[in-house]
Amino acid sequence: MNSSYKSDDVCLLLKDITGLVRPLSTVEREKRIQSGIHYSEMLPLEYRPSDEYIKIYKKSLEIFGQTTADAIARVADKVAQTKGKNVVIVSLARAGTSLGVLVRRYIRKKYGFECPHYSISIIRDRGIDRNAVNYILGKHEAENIQFVDGWTGKGVIYNELKKEVAGFDGVSDNLAVVADPAFITDLCGTHEDIMIPSSCLNCTVSGLISRTFLKDGIIGNDDFHGAACYNELSGEDRTYEFIDYIESCFRYDLEPEKDTFMSPGMEEVRRVSSVFGIKNVNYIKPGIGETTRVLLRRVPWKVVIDERNRNSPELEHVRQLAYEKEVNIEYVQLNNYKCFGLIKQLSDI
Repeated sequence: MNSSYKSDDVCLLLKDITGLVRPLSTVEREKRIQSGIHYSEMLPLEYRPSDEYIKIYKKSLEIFGQTTADAIARVADKVAQTKGKNVVIVSLARAGTSLGVLVRRYIRKKYGFECPHYSISIIRDRGIDRNAVNYILGKHEAENIQFVDGWTGKGVIYNELKKEVAGFDGVSDNLAVVADPAFITDLCGTHEDIMIPSSCLNCTVSGLISRTFLKDGIIGNDDFHGAACYNELSGEDRTYEFIDYIESCFRYDLEPEKDTFMSPGMEEVRRVSSVFGIKNVNYIKPGIGETTRVLLRRVPWKVVIDERNRNSPELEHVRQLAYEKEVNIEYVQLNNYKCFGLIKQLSDI
């Protein structure tokens, strides 16, 4: 798979479909998704950030880079101590890939483990790339595999992973994430809904690769899931600006985060669903990362922000995107998450 990632950092087990699929506008994709076409059968036109938005991103990287680095360090410590020197990192493309690179770099620096790192596709309702998993199992022991992703929203991908991994003997379904505001895994750097700067951008902080793709006729039975490379955006690529900056913030003597407990995130999702009259929870995306995705890749109806975070710099990029896309913001009391992105329903598009 062609990308701007260095081969030493990650092996992308993806089929390169660059030029084979015409990217669609956000509105066209949304109409097709809500008419029943699966999102993985389409590629989006990538959002081109405004100058103001890039300024906010750069400021966010400086302000929240240390928080992100500490959360990565803590989850990397847990991975190294749980799996040992033979750990094989398998990140979930695409949001998990750059974070998997950082987990690998932290472990190498602190523990001296040269752990392999692969990135593979998993798609909601379509499952994990079984060809990719079998490829890894052909080279490594099952018990050494550790899946890594960025954050938990409602926990949909984690549930998909648990279901799929059950078919592979010896492979653990434990998912390591940087942030787990959904409170569904202890293998995390933090349970707080933190602003991870890489969530602010799309391919330009993810090696220039698209979301993963799966459609008959383009992806064969023996192929890996696909992705395209947006080479035309190489001049705007910030992948290693992000990776190198976060690595420069690593601290190798952190204490574990204090134990906290909150109710599962789905309880809050159901409450928001009730308050705003949304019957399909697929239209509700909780947390900073998922809200940003709604604003970047879907047709948003509304953004909901925790009233205590009304002026939080963590959400400045969310407020800027909402302003640019003329999306209304409502302030309510939230618990697990600092914000929600609500998707506009087809009848309103």
